[in-house]
Amino acid sequence: MNETGNQKYAGFWIRVAASIIDTILLVAVIVPILMVVYGPEVMHPGRAPGLVDILMQWVFPPLAVIIFWVTKSATPGKMLFKIRIVDAKTGGKPSTGQCIGRYLAYYVSIIPFMLGIIWVAFDKRKQGWHDKLANTLVIRD
Repeated sequence: MNETGNQKYAGFWIRVAASIIDTILLVAVIVPILMVVYGPEVMHPGRAPGLVDILMQWVFPPLAVIIFWVTKSATPGKMLFKIRIVDAKTGGKPSTGQCIGRYLAYYVSIIPFMLGIIWVAFDKRKQGWHDKLANTLVIRD
């Protein structure tokens, strides 16, 4: 198993599991709020999005994720599996700029057939393209 110092890199599948947990938690927060604001019509395809839709689907998720990364170095899913994001050079907490850059770099990772995400499975340091671009690692505690 790969290591940095005495810490082990978090691999592909544990990171996928953490992402699934995070997605479920986000949906569990977003859907009830949208249901309260719009009622059952929120589930109708083709409905024009309102301001709350835009805030809850496009602003809240990145904001929540980045805040968790900055304050905890992990999202709830990562915390559940005892993995966290660190600066690749120092092993310390990533900077706010790294966290924002890492989030934006997810788009680079997913656009070409998710290759940048899948890269985690093959990289010796278990870095996805978003990790490489932000100079971060995901490690097991």
